[in-house]
Amino acid sequence: MATHTRGSILPPRVAQFIEATNAGDLFRLLEAFAADSIVNDQLQQWCGLAELSEWAERDVIGQQLSLRATHCIPHYGHFVVAAHADGNFDKRGLPDPLEVLLYFTLSEDKIVQLIILRDRSGTSSFDASFRGSR
Repeated sequence: MATHTRGSILPPRVAQFIEATNAGDLFRLLEAFAADSIVNDQLQQWCGLAELSEWAERDVIGQQLSLRATHCIPHYGHFVVAAHADGNFDKRGLPDPLEVLLYFTLSEDKIVQLIILRDRSGTSSFDASFRGSR
């Protein structure tokens, strides 16, 4: 089932990723990804389910990461999700709330690529789209 954000609906696998993250459910989180998926989280990359499992255990489940999606913009078959992130990670120097952008690419009902970034520019067209729908 798709989850609603302000102004848009999350695709089911994206919703599953966020729900599993918030629940600390490693199995369900990994189930959302294709076997040869790529994740780039803050400029570090992991490829394939074995590496994704290590990343998720350490940086998602281990840090008790929680995500609250605020917007989702479909873009040429990809989905850009703005979310507030929280958890047990070092927050020194970070804004509160911490806003991240998650760039999802899906194929055959699985996440094949996820890029997670903190957009510091405040100048992208996506920023304007997110701000315009608040």
